[in-house]
Amino acid sequence: MNTTILGYPRIGADRELKVATEDYWAGRVGADALAETGAELRAEVWTGLRDAGVDGIPSNTFSFYDQMLDTSVLVDAVPERYRRLDGLDRYFAMARGVQDVPPLEMTKWFDTNYHYIVPELGPDTRFRLADGAAAKPLAEYREAKALGIDTRPVLVGPLTYLLLAKPSTSGFGTLELLDGLVDVYAEVLERLAGSGAQWVQLDEPVLVADRSEEEIDALARAYARLGQLSSRPRLMVATYFGTVGADALRVLARSRVEAVGLDFVAGPGNVEVLASVGGLPRKTLVAGVVDGRNVWRTDAKKALATCASVLGLVDQVVVGTSCSLMHVPLDLERETSLDPQVRGRLAFAKQKVAEVVALGRALSDDTPIPASEQLPEAGVDQAVRERLGSMGDTRRGDRAARFAAQRDALGLPDLATTTIGSFPQTPEIRRARADRRAGRVTGADYVKAMQDEIARVIALQEDLGLDVLVHGEPERNDMVQYFAEQLDGYAATDHGWVQSYGSRYVRPPILHSDVARPRPMTVEWATYAQSLTSKPVKGMLTGPVTMLAWSFVRDDQPLAETARQVALALRDEIADLEAAGIRVIQVDEPALRELLPLKNEERAAYLDWAVGAFRLATSGVKDTTQIHTHMCYSEFGEIIGAIGALDADVTSVEAARSHMELVGDLRAAGYENGIGPGVYDIHSPRVPAAAEMEENLRRALRAVEPGRLWVNPDCGLKTRAYPETEASLRNLVTAARRVRDDLTG
Repeated sequence: MNTTILGYPRIGADRELKVATEDYWAGRVGADALAETGAELRAEVWTGLRDAGVDGIPSNTFSFYDQMLDTSVLVDAVPERYRRLDGLDRYFAMARGVQDVPPLEMTKWFDTNYHYIVPELGPDTRFRLADGAAAKPLAEYREAKALGIDTRPVLVGPLTYLLLAKPSTSGFGTLELLDGLVDVYAEVLERLAGSGAQWVQLDEPVLVADRSEEEIDALARAYARLGQLSSRPRLMVATYFGTVGADALRVLARSRVEAVGLDFVAGPGNVEVLASVGGLPRKTLVAGVVDGRNVWRTDAKKALATCASVLGLVDQVVVGTSCSLMHVPLDLERETSLDPQVRGRLAFAKQKVAEVVALGRALSDDTPIPASEQLPEAGVDQAVRERLGSMGDTRRGDRAARFAAQRDALGLPDLATTTIGSFPQTPEIRRARADRRAGRVTGADYVKAMQDEIARVIALQEDLGLDVLVHGEPERNDMVQYFAEQLDGYAATDHGWVQSYGSRYVRPPILHSDVARPRPMTVEWATYAQSLTSKPVKGMLTGPVTMLAWSFVRDDQPLAETARQVALALRDEIADLEAAGIRVIQVDEPALRELLPLKNEERAAYLDWAVGAFRLATSGVKDTTQIHTHMCYSEFGEIIGAIGALDADVTSVEAARSHMELVGDLRAAGYENGIGPGVYDIHSPRVPAAAEMEENLRRALRAVEPGRLWVNPDCGLKTRAYPETEASLRNLVTAARRVRDDLTG
């Protein structure tokens, strides 16, 4: 094996997986049709990688929803409330919920925009290997073998699975379940060996974060057990997203695993760590030198130099990707409308596979890398750089004075109700946007269609009785792409889809040069919506950190500097919204936790510039203008202080799946501003009862006084349908009124 990749996009060139999955959910196709689509997509990936010349081809990287959820099903870690369901119905209920059973929690996969379904484990959890189709690593290995392709099955490693799981009871440590889980992994490995598998990949990205002595001991125990199996494939332990801890690498070096994967893109320090532990004698190193997270072309000379620098520390070097390629779009060749200056700097998954193969050949038999032309450079906007250099203090005024001024200006009740921003994106809305892009309708006709939808959404919200309204965002394709298409320094793709969770895909824009705002981006739509109602309508923007996190960002300057450029553009937009009479402005930062470095020692510096960028964007307003922000689906405990430091007047957060846990955490941390914990989960199609939301509100009131508590869903509503949205929001308003009446009574 000279070349390999750690994973590949599973969605299909034309999002076939999304279409098939949503058709299954809607009852338009059955389980057999969905399974057939999955088989076709897997076969296409395996044969494509074989034909491209990849030596080590992974399998079991396909999923109908998420690889962590697949692992829970594989080891039968299914909470009792889902066991009355079978097969795919059980699987999707764990991910999405059903009317009477909420789903498992969902959060971000390390510092990416991919979401995973969090395993729920407790003292009563008893692992066992699932039978039949649920044992998918075995089934997919045999499926590939029937095509004449011998693959390397990929499993989430046992330590990563347990450390990313959530205890179902207080005081329980998931590592207590390690021995039972490793027993099941041993059975999987033995069965794969019996089927002919030569290699198995165990993904352990938790090893690039700080790990305790207990966790390192658990790592050693797990791989000692697996390494001693008398009948097993060769084992490759893959780490990625950063520099592996020296203690963890030392354990792997001493273990019987045959190969270790290290990420030399996000973790250039892996060269030093590898040397510090004495290398990996008699082991293969899978060198992740082709970036699996970003879209820039690989510097071949630099990649080969990295491989050469570790040749004396290992038995063999295999060229690979830094992580799975599922985090980048599929094929650059389809992007015919990109500016050639930008396109010349890019490589998507298919092109990155070709880079891996070329580098592997160059390393193994001195096949020369084709000479590449000089890559275009990023554009520079000197005016933006000069403005940033002259910016002064970005702190806002006294918190209490702002609170009083906003209370008088807005006249809102306690437990004010609102939504996060977007309303359902109907087929008619999407068709109107597509018609506008294709030139099938005039600009005036498009504006009229969007205004009609805004008027409908405003009227619906007034009928529902919400206190602070939104315009519904019908004109927006995505909360990042919409702004990127209007900012200088960004480029958008036509087919650059990447999975975010389940059937939710995004097209991250490409931030390639200095960022500037040539004209207002949202003022026209916000002021039109405000003209239709006497209630406040929120201006809706995406914050600077999220604009970076959900884009492919230039790598030729520090992220902090790029964030300040985006923040300056947003500052100008906020000033225009305020001047136009918009009294509430929401600047969403759902990715603030997402970009938090995995190493503790790097976090303070990140949070300093992330908070600074948000304040640069939002600090120019009057005390009477209320600034909101929103965050969702992250473990917030490690950024509680930063949430307060943003100094938004109101922060709305995901809280329904975690039963309001964050509210108590914020109170304990001394958070004093307004808080809107989500009272229902919008990522599930179920309609929660008013009593369920009322219970969540009463939980929140144990930690927050009524004047600071807002009532809202967990997130935007664009992925939902109108019937469930209207029913859920009616229940939300009912719950708020009941609790409000009790308080005033």
